Amino acid sequence: MFGVPRPCRARSPGVAVATIVRSPSLPAEALSAPVTPLFGVGLKILSALSFTFMSAGVKWVGSDYPTGQIVFFRSAFALVPLLVWLGLRGDLLASVRTNDLRSHVIRGLIGSCGMFAGFVALSYLPLSDAVVIGYLAPLLTVVLAAVFLGETVRVYRWTAVLVGFVGVLVMVWPHLGTASLGGGAQGTTIGIAFGLLGACCAAGATIQVRRLTRRESTGAIVLYFTLLTTALGACTIVLGWKVPSASHFGLLVAVGILGGIGQILMTQSYRYADASLIAPFDYTTMIWAFLLGWFLFGQLPSAAVVLGGGIVAAAGLFVIWREHRLGLERARQVEAGSQRVT
Repeated sequence: MFGVPRPCRARSPGVAVATIVRSPSLPAEALSAPVTPLFGVGLKILSALSFTFMSAGVKWVGSDYPTGQIVFFRSAFALVPLLVWLGLRGDLLASVRTNDLRSHVIRGLIGSCGMFAGFVALSYLPLSDAVVIGYLAPLLTVVLAAVFLGETVRVYRWTAVLVGFVGVLVMVWPHLGTASLGGGAQGTTIGIAFGLLGACCAAGATIQVRRLTRRESTGAIVLYFTLLTTALGACTIVLGWKVPSASHFGLLVAVGILGGIGQILMTQSYRYADASLIAPFDYTTMIWAFLLGWFLFGQLPSAAVVLGGGIVAAAGLFVIWREHRLGLERARQVEAGSQRVT
């Protein structure tokens, strides 16, 4: 949820839309990174695994502690690896400087709302269901980019968005109209509603980050978001927190550190390979979520979730492929134009 990826070299100008849920743009020094795509893919897969373990930890304690308390731990302890990473890179002081605090606050509020909603969804839904519903965010970003950023969205991407919505409908259809039944059915409906809200907020935060990346550094975007989310989570202490047991305290700390490490690994993955190559591996979270959901919680995804998730993932992958093709076409046009000029 932190930002927008940019390809770190000119080899592939297309920006992969499906990766913009969690990936920040790269610093200028990333341009000097070696071209080692397999290493980049490995980092991306490890990042997806880290985020999935984080989500599993949130689900494990989700029913025992208030959501605001979990958000606080997730954000506060994510600062530990983040500050260490920025310090080692020499970017810490530069990340504190900002010329647009207002936009950081807006981005932080939207992203925080998405984090709160996502954690509520995790407490009501199987891990795999919550993760798959989150795949809707990149497709919603296409819609919001057209509305708020004036980006040109052609028929191929609109078709992918509609197909993705069909996939979500397939997932939630078995639960529609069951809220009045009470018990588990009602809880599932609540979880789906908050999962969809989280996806909408993730898309909205991405749009705001796109604006911020035009004039703010990656470190500033990530740091201010994490600080604001930590503050908002801390404010919920007035609503009543619970003193965690020693084991739960360790798990809550691990949730935050895993989130921070996942962010760093994902950011670094875009230094070593193009976004169009890295993007599809974001969907490995579905594999990890299925495995962890079964191993830790004894929950297997329903046929509707598998089918609907596959449709959503296919729509997202199509957008990635289409953006890559458009990027190659634009590159050829620019090259042909420069040859004519010379």
